[in-house]
Amino acid sequence: MTAQIIDGKLVAGEIKAKVKERVEALKARGVTPGLAAVLVGDDPASATYVSSKAKACEQLGIYSEVIRKPATTAQSELVDIVRSLNANPKIHGILVQSPLPKQIDEMAVTLIIDPRKDVDGFHPHNVGLMLMGRGHLLPCTPHGIIKLMEYYKIDPSGKEVVVVGRSNIVGKPVAALLMQKAPMANATVTVAHSQSRNLAEIVRRADIVIAAIGRPRTITAEMIKPGAVVIDVGVNRVEESTSTKGYRLVGDVDFAGCFEKASYITPVPGGVGPMTIAMLMSNTVSAAEEFAQNRS
Repeated sequence: MTAQIIDGKLVAGEIKAKVKERVEALKARGVTPGLAAVLVGDDPASATYVSSKAKACEQLGIYSEVIRKPATTAQSELVDIVRSLNANPKIHGILVQSPLPKQIDEMAVTLIIDPRKDVDGFHPHNVGLMLMGRGHLLPCTPHGIIKLMEYYKIDPSGKEVVVVGRSNIVGKPVAALLMQKAPMANATVTVAHSQSRNLAEIVRRADIVIAAIGRPRTITAEMIKPGAVVIDVGVNRVEESTSTKGYRLVGDVDFAGCFEKASYITPVPGGVGPMTIAMLMSNTVSAAEEFAQNRS
């Protein structure tokens, strides 16, 4: 058996095409969706990610602002920036890029964001709605995973899903989404992590494995059962002397080994990654649509 590749670029492209139609419909009503990204410090990965978001906005006709501040920025200044964006009618979506410098309390900043503009889906208000099955702005990467499975007709209903990772960004929310009483959910979900005993034994039970532990090639072929679906969320840099960059990107899954055993598998890069930005664009337009609805 060899796996079918789950092509995140393909699915993200189709989602963006639909988002662009929604943007044009909003503009016809006099509303241009707007997204503001705040980048504090000079983390290279964060800077690349924010640039990618700005580029996606330009392609889709979404107004974009990128606010760059030095790593020495005080928390009070960042809070003032977020408050000004809350009040700015041109901005419908706000994201404060993680990680933040250690002098800034990330949760305190998140709590300042207007939940209606929380396009990352991290505000406790939106997290609570998600847990109740009534979420409007869902976390981008977990929602993107659901959309990938939906596109490839991988129905998790009644299946055993093992999520390897318990972060607030991916592990916890994707588990919550998959256990809902809803379409593309109804799964039996186990959340494993770095402290789980017998990780291989836990993963081997899974019909669907979602790897989001942040450690390269943690999930090996010996850990998955034949025919399992493997979703790799990890993006890790490993040294590669033959690469011009000196490194290459790999996931949390040993792709080569699992490819011979899985039924479906996401590559890294090109799997889950493109979906995160696509869902961020979709969330931004959803927030703008709600604004337009309330205005009329």
